[in-house]
Amino acid sequence: MANKTLFQTIAGRLLPQATAQNEAGGRAYQRSPQQALAQFASTGCFNSTFYASGEEQLDRVLTLCNNIAPEFIARTALYARQRNQMKDMPALLCAILSVKGPGLMAEIFDRVIDSPKMLRNFVQIMRSGVTGRKSLGTLPKRLVCQWIESRTDDQLFVGSVGNSPSLADVIKMVHPKPTTPQRAALFGYLIGREHDKAALPELVRLYEKFLRNTNPGKVAVPDVPFQLLTGLPLTKQDWCQVARNATWQTTRMNLNTFERHGVFESQEMFSLIANRLRDREQIARSRVLPYQLLAAYVNTEGSVPRPIREALQDAMEISIENVPNIEGQVYVCPDVSGSMRSPITGVREGSTTRVRCIDVAALVAAALLRKNPQAEVLPFESKVVNCSLNPRDSVMTNAQRLSSLPCGGTNCSAPLEELNRRRAMGDLIVYVSDNESWVDSPNYGRFGGGATETMKQWAVYKQRNPQAKMVCIDIQPHETTQAVERPDIINVGGFSDQVFGLIADVAANRFTQDHWVREIERMTI
Repeated sequence: MANKTLFQTIAGRLLPQATAQNEAGGRAYQRSPQQALAQFASTGCFNSTFYASGEEQLDRVLTLCNNIAPEFIARTALYARQRNQMKDMPALLCAILSVKGPGLMAEIFDRVIDSPKMLRNFVQIMRSGVTGRKSLGTLPKRLVCQWIESRTDDQLFVGSVGNSPSLADVIKMVHPKPTTPQRAALFGYLIGREHDKAALPELVRLYEKFLRNTNPGKVAVPDVPFQLLTGLPLTKQDWCQVARNATWQTTRMNLNTFERHGVFESQEMFSLIANRLRDREQIARSRVLPYQLLAAYVNTEGSVPRPIREALQDAMEISIENVPNIEGQVYVCPDVSGSMRSPITGVREGSTTRVRCIDVAALVAAALLRKNPQAEVLPFESKVVNCSLNPRDSVMTNAQRLSSLPCGGTNCSAPLEELNRRRAMGDLIVYVSDNESWVDSPNYGRFGGGATETMKQWAVYKQRNPQAKMVCIDIQPHETTQAVERPDIINVGGFSDQVFGLIADVAANRFTQDHWVREIERMTI
């Protein structure tokens, strides 16, 4: 009989060899330039992550764009902004198009640069010189002017919060032409020049009147951005008015502030804020990311009243309504390894989020479990970690339970190996990881050929479950994967609720090879 060691029938014999070494030193597969750009655009924030600095991310995006058609760059910018609610990356892609495809930039400008924050990001990136020019140039200047001219006076004043550059700086750069005495007065007010105070918009006059008031509580608080008021000596009554006027997102971000200033002592305000947080229409308009709700929930523990925190849980349930109900057996594999303890949007002095990669992975797993009680969650680090979850518990509760598990090295093949050990049957496997697997790489630190262990274990799993599919959600900006893209494997990146829609497509067989890239290519320019 032939040597069984040499001639064993292993499904992985003909698997594609790994083509790259990941940032942790393990075997991996290189993404195509389009896949890599999509990954950076959906997860990159130009902050330092566990494995890469903001500068390294910027260099990689610029290099990738040198080898990608401008049309795909434009569609990626739209996808990253409209579907994944990213900020810096879409603004950068717009700036890159000012050189590579000015006409395309003009086509997508208003849909990507859709807020004062995005406008300031775009101008800052353009002036930095990273795209090859340090001035705005004729077309970008005209687009910025048109953006300013298309906003109302109140929108411009409300959007004047923020610096480096400020909206006033932008106005000085592009010199928009005021078409009314009121607009001329507003421009003068914003840039600190002489202006007709009587011609100022009513909202600005109300704000100035409030600033000049020397009798606290005697003048109504104007409906202006929260940031314009926080440094003023406000009374409890004033704070209640601020809370009354606040947007949904401002409310979510300042619950502790409202508690400190006695807002929740008013039963009226207590009910108003709780009802606002769980308001379906306001949640949709705010474009809140599920992880931002988790952040608010965690940050208010022990401070704000429990019913307010319960309203945040209600908001979470609403925000993940597009989590699919999946027929058949589902396995969800959140990565709880050490690298997943890093902040989801990276580290930047003065603006580092408390939400970690592991929190987002746990949130996705908990959300899928809530909508699919038959699913099994297999958290992993160097091995699968035992964790009993109740599908009837809230998403918040299960997410916190998962994110508190002990950590170790990264072994992406561990869940598949466990399922193969059990000879488990199942239709869909969902990974949520940073994909920096190294524990299962025999040549760790000394990259060589051969398939990744994840692909080997997947091949064994597919022998028992030939119709099974795997979705690998990567929540960090990298260029490699552990499972090569093919008809039964979908690689997708991001930490918005958009990933649930892609999972739904896969579960319902509405997918093709390179499904994520094709979704981006469907964006209308």
